[in-house]
Amino acid sequence: MEIKEEGTSEEGQQFLPTAQANDTGDTQFTSIQKNPNEPQLEFILACKDLVAPVRDRKLNTLVQISVIHPAEQSLTRYSSTEIVEGTRDPLFLTGVIFPSEYPIYEETSIKLTVYDVKDKSHDTVRTRVLSEHNKDSPPEVGQSFLGYASFKVGELLKSKEQLLSLSLRTSDGGKVVGTIEVSVVKMGEIEDGEADHITTDVQGQKCALVYECTAPENVSRKDNLPFLNAVLKNPVCKLYRFPTSDNKWMQIREQMSESVLSFHIPKELISLHIKEDLCRNQEIKELGELSPHWDNLRKNVLIHCDQMVNMYQEILTELSKETGSSFKSSSSKGDKTLEFVPINLHLQRMHVHSPHLKDALYDVITVGAPAAHFQGFKNGGLRKLLHRFETERRNTGYQFIYYSPENTAKAKEVLSNINQLQPLIATHADLLLNSASQHSPDSLKNSLKMLSEKTELFVHAFKDQLVRSALLALYTARPGGILKKPPSPKSSAEESHAQDQPPPIRRQDSIPHHSDYDEEEWDRVWADVGKSLNCVIAMVDKLIERDGGSEESSGGDKDGERDPSLEDSIASHPREDWYEQLHPLILTLKDCMGEVVSRAKQSLTFVLLQELAYSLPQCLMLTLRRDIVFSQALAGLVCGFIIKLHTSLHDPDFLQQLHTVGLIVQYEGLLSTYSDEIGMLEDMAVGISDLKKVAFKIIEAKSNDVLPVVTGRREHYVVEVKLPTRMFESLPLQIKEGQLLYVYPVLFNVGINEQQTLAERFGDVSLQESINLENFELLKEYYAVFMEKMPPDYISHFQEQNDLKGLLESLHQNIQAKKRKNVEIMWLAATICRKLNGIRFTCCKSAKDRTSMSVTLEQCSILRDEHQLHKDFFIRALDCMRREGCRIENVLKNIKCRKYAFNMLQLMAFPKYYRPPEGTYGKADT
Repeated sequence: MEIKEEGTSEEGQQFLPTAQANDTGDTQFTSIQKNPNEPQLEFILACKDLVAPVRDRKLNTLVQISVIHPAEQSLTRYSSTEIVEGTRDPLFLTGVIFPSEYPIYEETSIKLTVYDVKDKSHDTVRTRVLSEHNKDSPPEVGQSFLGYASFKVGELLKSKEQLLSLSLRTSDGGKVVGTIEVSVVKMGEIEDGEADHITTDVQGQKCALVYECTAPENVSRKDNLPFLNAVLKNPVCKLYRFPTSDNKWMQIREQMSESVLSFHIPKELISLHIKEDLCRNQEIKELGELSPHWDNLRKNVLIHCDQMVNMYQEILTELSKETGSSFKSSSSKGDKTLEFVPINLHLQRMHVHSPHLKDALYDVITVGAPAAHFQGFKNGGLRKLLHRFETERRNTGYQFIYYSPENTAKAKEVLSNINQLQPLIATHADLLLNSASQHSPDSLKNSLKMLSEKTELFVHAFKDQLVRSALLALYTARPGGILKKPPSPKSSAEESHAQDQPPPIRRQDSIPHHSDYDEEEWDRVWADVGKSLNCVIAMVDKLIERDGGSEESSGGDKDGERDPSLEDSIASHPREDWYEQLHPLILTLKDCMGEVVSRAKQSLTFVLLQELAYSLPQCLMLTLRRDIVFSQALAGLVCGFIIKLHTSLHDPDFLQQLHTVGLIVQYEGLLSTYSDEIGMLEDMAVGISDLKKVAFKIIEAKSNDVLPVVTGRREHYVVEVKLPTRMFESLPLQIKEGQLLYVYPVLFNVGINEQQTLAERFGDVSLQESINLENFELLKEYYAVFMEKMPPDYISHFQEQNDLKGLLESLHQNIQAKKRKNVEIMWLAATICRKLNGIRFTCCKSAKDRTSMSVTLEQCSILRDEHQLHKDFFIRALDCMRREGCRIENVLKNIKCRKYAFNMLQLMAFPKYYRPPEGTYGKADT
């Protein structure tokens, strides 16, 4: 029977359609019974008594696994094992896993082809194309065909002990060249009486091929929450079994998934930016009449700002066309239409089934360093650009008024509060009138309470020196206004100091004076709001009192006195005129509030105009760059937060930590401090620091749409995470009531490539040193709050298990040591993050090569340190994951090539454990 080659499934994801299989004539295929969201089938392989093609040659073998789909009778290359060297009885550590999404049935056939790999550097087996079921292609350079066997899935599942022993035959189906054993994976320890299934490893370690079935732990339940399917897409699954130090087996499932949040979050953010900028532009237009100098600046600003809004709208339109997308490849990092989208964002998950310990999950989010690649790095990244911009703006002449970044941020905050509170107050005022018309004392009191609270917040928002000084600045900018005292130029000594730490801005540095300006007028205007509210409170008290209600006053003016005119007004109106008596007072309150809003909005908008007026193209391009970098960072953060929430949903200690202390979010950077990567690191440092502006809020999902929603503005964002009712109800009361949940991002970077070697010998590594020191202080602050706020019994248990204080001290010592390529910093920071229940990120330029080396090393280190991986198998486990695991699939999906983008010369500069196995690297696009 001839079988057609249908394509490959190297990622375990390019599945053939199954609909036609079930609808072809009367043919029905038998589904495999399985638990929901569990893999459908997992098996492991071992060969015995292999016959070498050349006498006395030591075999280096691997097995290629192909699938024959019953409907099409087509052969699809699926996966392969690692190479086992120097034995005729190879036992493979890399297993075969068919995830729940894969179309596999009892009638599906599996073909196993065994190769002898003579030269690992060619690594041609993974690219060969099989043309027929019973005939393999001619041998290629670097490998030779030994034999094959095939079986149906149903035969394996129904066999005794779910184990098959198959003869390996040559391509003509005649000569037997050995045996291959296929065993369905069962978790647990070695069973008694199974000595005939013990195989001696090449290093003499004996390991069982048969597992005892054990009940899944809680991790499985948490791991398989269906809700995660709305966030994670296209999982790639790999299976390994490694020996422990006492020669038992542990089973490891490795999974890598994309996230739809890669595109969803940027679209949410860009929509917010457009809304915020349209509002700001309208407010600039409504500044009123200005003197010719300021009016010309305003017109120029509006032209550029409108262009920016149009550009954001175009980008949003382009992104909206990417329907169903959940992945941006590393080769697209310079694509302008995708610059807000994170590069190569994935969840990297390791699920460990250990014979001694409870099942455990270890998650790392891998993503390209948040950076503005399309914008380029010729002039550096955000960290340098923002400092240079601020220094130049502070020291520039008299064309504008200087406000510090803190004051500019404050202006945006007050404007945002105004825009939120004014409509709320108007609503509560109308509800008060409605209660009055219904003559409902209880309703009237409740409405008054809400109106009072919101109005007091409104008044408090303007008790700020910035508003007062901005009103004066705007007064001088009106026609006829005179700038009596321009910003004073700084001495050279002050300029030198400003390079490191901007001095606090004194009033005379930034605020012009004007002899005709009545400074007390503003006090009277916003004080009128409070007085108007007091009149409303007094009227409500009197109306309820006259109506026979409570004798207790619900408020009054601050002096305990009422307006005498109120007494006459109340006496002359019958009780049915509550509405008529309150209506004029409410109108007065709204009028007073409108006057405050009009003045404050204009003055604070004038503050924002100053920032834009200084250097239009530069200022707006910096805003764009910061938005791009932040968008990439936020998409990854939201993905990490949701995954962490779901995997820890049944952990009360974690949930208490979440709302009491917040979460540490640790970023591991592998960028060098050389050439363009300096700019990338500068971008990344600002983008991650900006995540401090983000808070999370968990809400109950009211529909099937469970994707998160982003609200807020550039200085403060809230991400609303939706949970289905059943999951939402299990949360602590504080979280259910909408308490904001905060994250504490920290970044530690250690360059490991050959460019870092150049930086250390001939360049400058001060950027990396300062970033690591700054973020250590942030981590230490979080630890202090954690120790202070978490319960003593939890802390006690926590400290017994993990000496966090000692780890922090060691991290500090390593940072201060200034040792070249000190990867100990990364290991310590990652360990501290995991022990603090944090969210882990690993980043390099594209999250493809250096990142892959790091996460595989982290996984094997965890297996060694936490799960007793046999020390003699550490390097073999590392090579398995790098050669056949999820990360080589990541390389393939990014650049369509199974080669890490390193060459031999580059790897000589890498730390020892960050070097991939022979045959997995070479010339490739980054």
